[in-house]
Amino acid sequence: MISASRVSKRYVKYEDTPTLIGRLIRPPGRTHKSVLWAIRDASFEIGRGECVGIIGRNGSGKSTLLRMLAGVTAPTEGIVEVNGRVAPLIAVGVGFHPELTGRENVYVNGTVLGLTRRQIEERFDDIVSFADIGPFIDTPVKFYSSGMFVRLGFSVSVLAEPEVLLVDEVLAVGDIAFQLRCFDRMMEIQSAGTTIVVVSHNLNAVRLMCQRTMVLHNGVIRHDGDTDHAVSLYHDLLGEPRDAEAAEGRGEFAVEAAGEIERFDLIDGDGHSTRHVNSADEVSFFIDVRFDKPVQHPIVGFAVYTATGVEVYRTSTPWQGDGVYEPGTRTRFSVRVRPALAAGSYTAHLSLVNGTGASHTPVATPLMFYVAGRREALGIADLRAQFDVLTSQSADDPDL
Repeated sequence: MISASRVSKRYVKYEDTPTLIGRLIRPPGRTHKSVLWAIRDASFEIGRGECVGIIGRNGSGKSTLLRMLAGVTAPTEGIVEVNGRVAPLIAVGVGFHPELTGRENVYVNGTVLGLTRRQIEERFDDIVSFADIGPFIDTPVKFYSSGMFVRLGFSVSVLAEPEVLLVDEVLAVGDIAFQLRCFDRMMEIQSAGTTIVVVSHNLNAVRLMCQRTMVLHNGVIRHDGDTDHAVSLYHDLLGEPRDAEAAEGRGEFAVEAAGEIERFDLIDGDGHSTRHVNSADEVSFFIDVRFDKPVQHPIVGFAVYTATGVEVYRTSTPWQGDGVYEPGTRTRFSVRVRPALAAGSYTAHLSLVNGTGASHTPVATPLMFYVAGRREALGIADLRAQFDVLTSQSADDPDL
């Protein structure tokens, strides 16, 4: 259904393209340019009826890859083959003419997707109903909000019964109710044989929809397979600096610090390093420290934050150890927790403070991880509420 063989995409960036005023005040010279490879040597195949996720940090090449699959841009090298009718949702409002009404755009987009006028007429009411924009269907779409754009575009795409559906992050624009309808509808068309490729930062949605996920990093496919492993690797890569300059000094304390954190990691119940845990499992965070100066009665600090920076939990506990750590000592400090959190991405922070009140405060680089929580638990914490029916009486009971 979809095949990519050694695909690469190159862009040329002009560093100093002059303005009109710049041409007047500066002497003529050669324009400097640089080359950016957005995708490098990507090869994969996606079969009929598969739902595949593509994740990665911003600038990793996800949208570029999806645009090549949609035929919007051609690869610089390699071959992309997509067989079947393709419905791309790669940006808000793509394919809509702003001066046309919603009704007129439905017919235009339906025709582009390969539907006949009769087929569009047969599905028109379902399209409008799914998009939930009935009162505005005869309004020019230039007056639509971004959410209305997405709802109408998605409705046309999925009700056209495509053989390949390409979805970029545009669904994040819709409200929660619409996102749930989209999820259910995509699962329906997948079960009917539609191939779906989803680019998203919503890792919970990717986990629910996709058994297979690709991780892109700096234009290279670093993983193509199990989604849980993909999410773990994604969070591991988020902790990597983007360049050597950003990396400088991140793993060590300041010059006056008492030592160096050599490793900060998250371990699952089987003793394996991971970035993907279950909310019901007990896991351990640990830091390996090499002391360069004497440290007395160190205190371990532990904190967890949401991806948006909201503090979830913080604690500090005096470490019950030998009390004094001499220069050259290497020690592992660990914190065991049960991450009773709703599904989502979080950041863990571990620090080591000299218990004597000295100013040396070793702090580890924050570690990002993903919690696979229960679908029915929303918010931040999962309090695992238990629901019981305590009494039940007939409506005819006079004592009700």
